[in-house]
Amino acid sequence: MTEKTSTGKKILYIFLFFATVIVVFILGLLAASIFERRGESVARLEPVRDIAEWEPRNEIWGENYPRQYETYRKTLDTGFRSKYAGSATIDYLEDYPDLVVLWAGYLFSRDFKQARGHAYAIKDIRQTLRTGGVEFSPQPGTCWSCKSTDVPRLIQSMGAEAFYKSKWSDLGEQVVNPIGCQDCHEPKTMDLRITRPALIEALERQGKKMSNITHQEMRSLVCAQCHVEYYFKGPDKYLTFPWDKGFSADSMESYYNDIGFKDWEHKLSKAPMLKAQHPDYELYMTGIHATRGVACADCHMPYKVVGGVKFTDHHIQSPLNNIANSCQVCHRQSETQLLKDVYERQDRVAEIRKIAEYSLRKAHLEAELAWKNGASEEEMKPILELLRSAQWRWDWVAAANSVGFHSPVEALRVLGTAIERSEKARGLLNIVFTKKGVTLPVTLPDVGTKLIAQKYIGLDLEKILQDKLNFIQNVVPEWDKKAKSRQGSLQEY
Repeated sequence: MTEKTSTGKKILYIFLFFATVIVVFILGLLAASIFERRGESVARLEPVRDIAEWEPRNEIWGENYPRQYETYRKTLDTGFRSKYAGSATIDYLEDYPDLVVLWAGYLFSRDFKQARGHAYAIKDIRQTLRTGGVEFSPQPGTCWSCKSTDVPRLIQSMGAEAFYKSKWSDLGEQVVNPIGCQDCHEPKTMDLRITRPALIEALERQGKKMSNITHQEMRSLVCAQCHVEYYFKGPDKYLTFPWDKGFSADSMESYYNDIGFKDWEHKLSKAPMLKAQHPDYELYMTGIHATRGVACADCHMPYKVVGGVKFTDHHIQSPLNNIANSCQVCHRQSETQLLKDVYERQDRVAEIRKIAEYSLRKAHLEAELAWKNGASEEEMKPILELLRSAQWRWDWVAAANSVGFHSPVEALRVLGTAIERSEKARGLLNIVFTKKGVTLPVTLPDVGTKLIAQKYIGLDLEKILQDKLNFIQNVVPEWDKKAKSRQGSLQEY
């Protein structure tokens, strides 16, 4: 063997030695990382404390599930506003004053704002003018149903019927913790569960059993406990979902007509009105995402990875503020293109919705004028039925939170029927005006701003605001004081 060959082998051996050391070192780091991630994963399953069956305080759950609670706390962030919605406060009556006329005689004509994050649920229901104040407190206990983790506890202890028929203000010291963990989770296993009887009852009337519901379906149904259309049934105000005939605007309208239900009588037109709440689930069920098996949580609560732990992001928000983790899991287009696609659909829905609002506002004012000029109940009956149907259909789209995006084709169809029925009502009103000798076109009052419209329909805003201020300053602090004494702590949100 030559000296040159021997030297070459030594160099090769040295190289192999150091290469082996480096590979072993890298494998060691990889193994350490794997064991660390496994440790993180196991650690998250070991509870810090036992959680009581009906524990309403989200911060207590957060001790066992800090990652989820940390992201839940982000629902306090009101910094994001999309083109039409988001988490920021939006005064819809200010931006769309026609709504004041559409809801004349109903509490929504006082106050209607964009809903903020779940953590604001208690604060916002206390502050809205719709729940009244000290002198005027019109709402039943049913109005708390979707606002708090205290609700399942109270329904279990009081019974659903007693809870619903209670007075809203009488339950104030008991309902203090905002929407959160217990609303959707079983405390021992964290399995998803339904805590609101109205949803279970509605599904059972459709012939569906909870035992047959899949986990993916539950990832939407826990949202459907609240993001739905509902009404207060009978004198006891029993919370009921009008799903017996289906989820569409048409089927729910038929349901209401069959039982002769109305939410209120319109102050100007005297039409027997329906008020859609927030039929997000129903509109979603008519759209392509539901057809493809995409759940609410897939878009609004996408999975998140921190270290070695994968969990559901509880910063429940618009997917438009989290496109990479929401939309782009399935759609490969750029964020810019996806946002453009969403806004194009919302623009079209918003355009047609505005036309419907304009037509309905004029129809109600014209109906008021017809009554003033001696129209009879017989002459007005078909007109008022058309107004009821038209506004219900407009509201079924307008009250949902997606500006129609959950099902844009169905939203546009329903808005089209709203315009058709509203304009048909206005055509019949012109016949009445002709019979009564009223010159056409009729002159209608100026209701072009929120304050002018509220004054026109007879709202005394100064008195209403003073009553609410009295409530906030003198009643709410007592509620919180008693609640803190009862449950030992009270987290401020």
